[in-house]
Amino acid sequence: MKQIEESEITGKFALFNSGFRPFFLGAALFAILSTLMWMLVYVFSWNIRFNSHLPVIWHAHEMIYGYSLAVIAGFLLTAVGNWTNHQTLHGIPLFLLFALWLSARVISFFAGSVSIEFHAVVDNLFIAFLLISTAVPVFKARQWANIGVVSLLCLFLVSNIIFYRGMLTGDLERVYVGLYAGFYLVLALIFIMGRRVIPFFIEKGVGYPVVLKNWKWLDISSLLLFLVFCIADMFSPEKLTVTLAAGVLFILHTIRMIAWYTPGIWKKPLLWVLYLAYAALLTGFALKVMVYVFNLSASLSLHAFAVGGIGMMTLGMMSRVALGHSGRSVFDPPKSLFWVFALLLLGVVIRVLVPIVDQTHYLLWIGLSQGLWILSYSLFLTIYFPILTQSRIDGRFG
Repeated sequence: MKQIEESEITGKFALFNSGFRPFFLGAALFAILSTLMWMLVYVFSWNIRFNSHLPVIWHAHEMIYGYSLAVIAGFLLTAVGNWTNHQTLHGIPLFLLFALWLSARVISFFAGSVSIEFHAVVDNLFIAFLLISTAVPVFKARQWANIGVVSLLCLFLVSNIIFYRGMLTGDLERVYVGLYAGFYLVLALIFIMGRRVIPFFIEKGVGYPVVLKNWKWLDISSLLLFLVFCIADMFSPEKLTVTLAAGVLFILHTIRMIAWYTPGIWKKPLLWVLYLAYAALLTGFALKVMVYVFNLSASLSLHAFAVGGIGMMTLGMMSRVALGHSGRSVFDPPKSLFWVFALLLLGVVIRVLVPIVDQTHYLLWIGLSQGLWILSYSLFLTIYFPILTQSRIDGRFG
């Protein structure tokens, strides 16, 4: 990677030295604030408007294109530098990119004061510049194997444009497609990157020799079938095709999880959080089958994917990446990380599984789950604020 002059390191403040720093910090803060706002609306019936969005649409959009894309931005801007050996955004360019993301989040709170057109421009400019910022190093290094991951950002941009087009025209079908396309793109990226990093992290992190299996036939078949599942669920969610695809995906990913299992993961919070996040994705597929077979609420499957799969996976990845790229040891993480992940895991269980057996206190379970999410991210922020804002402990730039 291109060497950075010592003069570029200004004191201990390092928030804009690497992509993971501002975007992980912003994602954690936004996870707390946005969930608190949604709790006030959904649980306590506050009347809050979100720039012409219905509250439920705002909640869905901001968790996908706000929170999730912030984590993805921080991860890709950091990972692409390692993949390509080319320096990615830092300093003022990184600050400007982060400012675009932050501006789009802030605008959504000013109902009636800022046009939906302006909001759409700012939000989509962020995705467009993120796409350019990650694609250029990949093209320079001619790493065509990573084009697929970066190209997903193109699809995020298209999906978000569809969403805003629907908002402008009042076409709720386009709004729905834009939201679900973005949601399933987040899951697709998790499956693609998870296949790469989870077994690698486990092999390196358990503290004893172990070789975990990956099969190409499983990689290809699971991704192709996931594409079928996504398209079918967006356009014909009640059809048998969705149920059959979800059932087979549950089996395929169960095979993968069994191949990745080794008992040593339970001693390492940075490992079991990723493993259980993957298990939550499997639970999402299982619950999708139960929607058709037992007329279960589709919300439970959705939140198994979202709170369990996306929430736990992104929090686990942010925790590990921030340690490794700040010069700290991923093999000796802060002890309190156990409680960060345990609180979120408990929230997943209360949000997804408890309502199956007790619907009479549904609002209570949602409120408790939201509270545990807020507590988990607040504790994460307390631990990681100095890690994300101060210079690397080994004196290197980044």
